[in-house]
Amino acid sequence: MVLTVRVITPDKTVWDNTVQEVVLPSTSGQLGILSGHAPLLTALDTGVMRIRTDKEWQNVAIMGGFAEVEQDEVKVLVNFAEVGETIDKEEAKREYNTAQAKLEEVNKGNEHLEKIKASNALKRAKARFNASGGIS
Repeated sequence: MVLTVRVITPDKTVWDNTVQEVVLPSTSGQLGILSGHAPLLTALDTGVMRIRTDKEWQNVAIMGGFAEVEQDEVKVLVNFAEVGETIDKEEAKREYNTAQAKLEEVNKGNEHLEKIKASNALKRAKARFNASGGIS
């Protein structure tokens, strides 16, 4: 049995295919979806969505949104998504290291808003680097 998975951003469809299994980064933790899953609506966190096609896993970096599961169909509506194999691993590593350094720098100060922005930037950079195969 298979699932139909669609990953949709405001400007394009990033993924539209049948798969065997999906692991979503929900706001309450990792959420595995197989064929026959009960209907579900969940908020998604910034992170890596893992998709199993046959015996291979694909990574998709997603930046927050929602997922709806109904009748073996998974609709993922997110602000931004990028398939891992299309991400330049070295560029993603540089962005991750820069974001990490920026967070360390702002954590020395008292600017709460800057800390939140730097933390979110690091989360996005980590998701992209992880999806590219850089870290897990």
